[in-house]
Amino acid sequence: MTFATVPTQRLITLGVALAVGATVLGAPAAVAATPPEGAYWHTRTMTTSTHPWQFGSKSDPYSLVQREISERWSAPDGRSWFGYRELGTLPGTVADKKAWRRDGSPSKWNESIAGKTLKLSAEPAKGRLASAGRERKFWVAEQWLTYDEVQRLPADPSRLKAWLTKAGQAGREDDIPGWLEYTLPEFLHDFPAPKEVRTAAYQALLTLPGVRADGAAKDGLGRPGSAVVLDSSSGKGKKATVVKVRLIVDTGRMVLLSRDQKATLDGKAFPEMSSDKTLIQVGWTDSSPAVPALP
Repeated sequence: MTFATVPTQRLITLGVALAVGATVLGAPAAVAATPPEGAYWHTRTMTTSTHPWQFGSKSDPYSLVQREISERWSAPDGRSWFGYRELGTLPGTVADKKAWRRDGSPSKWNESIAGKTLKLSAEPAKGRLASAGRERKFWVAEQWLTYDEVQRLPADPSRLKAWLTKAGQAGREDDIPGWLEYTLPEFLHDFPAPKEVRTAAYQALLTLPGVRADGAAKDGLGRPGSAVVLDSSSGKGKKATVVKVRLIVDTGRMVLLSRDQKATLDGKAFPEMSSDKTLIQVGWTDSSPAVPALP
């Protein structure tokens, strides 16, 4: 298994030796990979977030909620396509809607704050579809893996955790739990790992500090699953940031249904770090990539 250089936005460059990857995986190259169950591994995600700016007048402000659909199709050879569509911006709470009506019920917003210009609309955008580029592998734990390598990832919670720990050690020795907390949920939707590997990722996640099972639950679409809560904090005093992430997992298919993140800064809501994501579809499909349809 080869390890590639991490893009700058990923913060670090992994320096794990090829021999280490092979040893931790413990799967001989001769083992046949699980064949794909469709033409593409596909995810369709709706993201809802509150815009950090306030709109309306200073004496009667209101907040706007943005919604968007994003989709990704990944072929077994690693080629990928991304689709994106804004679904329109509307006031969030009942109080926001009342203030919005007092503001004349606008359907478009064109604001300039601190040198930044913002344009929002209540109408859905046309959307777009694009190829992800030439890289024909899957981005897993900050390294590029082939489809066969993804299929041979450890299907045991302890071994998977050990493999990820080695993959994430460079530059973050003091925050391996945070690295695992961020990375393990990606196994439940982001790439075509076998169900046994996804199960191992779910079980490994529940062993981390600050992570707890929270019983049966339903996502925003009414789908049943099991809730998992991840609590974390950083900073002290007035600059303390507290983040609570709530996952709902379909433990039958072992895929992620939703990820809701709520953050506070100095005890107050922190919209910049808060969002709700519903994974409408996760799994194999034979449908070709296309501009995301309206929900």
